[in-house]
Amino acid sequence: MSYNLLKGKKGIIFGALDENSIAWKTAVRAHEEGAEFVLTNAPIAMRMGQIKSLAEQTGSEIIPADATNMEDLENLVEKSMEILGGKIDFVLHSIGMSVNVRKGRAYTDQNYGFTEKGWDVSALSFHKVCQTLYQKDAMNEWGSIVALTYMAAQRTFPDYNDMADNKAYLESIARSFGYFFGKDKKVRVNTISQSPTPTTAGQGVKGFDGFIAYAEQMSPLGNATADDCADYTVSLFSDLTKKVTMQNLFHDGGFSNTGVSNEVMDKFIQ
Repeated sequence: MSYNLLKGKKGIIFGALDENSIAWKTAVRAHEEGAEFVLTNAPIAMRMGQIKSLAEQTGSEIIPADATNMEDLENLVEKSMEILGGKIDFVLHSIGMSVNVRKGRAYTDQNYGFTEKGWDVSALSFHKVCQTLYQKDAMNEWGSIVALTYMAAQRTFPDYNDMADNKAYLESIARSFGYFFGKDKKVRVNTISQSPTPTTAGQGVKGFDGFIAYAEQMSPLGNATADDCADYTVSLFSDLTKKVTMQNLFHDGGFSNTGVSNEVMDKFIQ
């Protein structure tokens, strides 16, 4: 069902890889709600994914950009404003990658070159995106910038590895840049702490199926799906949340506030 929540709004969506990705689902929902946007991803990710079919489905243009490269980001923002005919109302940062995880390196045996690369892609890139938008005065007043995170930023999930550190840094950027964006530009910056979701990136984490099953048993409402997250993200892009900023918003079926559930306790009762 469409409510025209984003009618007339224009944006940039980072990170749509395939139909499993939250960015992909968000692009589809934003289109249904009346938005126009540019799709972007790193060139290597674009070769691996199916972003062209999403562009056709949503009538969007694609601008390749490495989110760790300032020249790419400057070009992306400038070209997006040309294509969309003005300033931007919303941005989704849905980017995350750990080379240590991909290479099977334990948290206690990191390759720090891998660590720095993953931090740059997953966390520092958010600062680079915000700084580019800020310095180019590219956002309309009451615009909304959203990044996706996970509660391993607050609690330990051993196999989430250095991605937990990256997400903690990401959330800090949202608070810090959110202050300046709010004071100077009247723009919101938030993170959504999503349930474990079987995206292409998420499935690379060791024991991810266990994460999902445990969270499902712990959450009073069950896990939030990628489609659910797309709906929530659209609400944060809309004018209905104009005074929500600098927040880490848990979207996890209640998992983050549940100490233990009957379903989990039942597994330990003889």
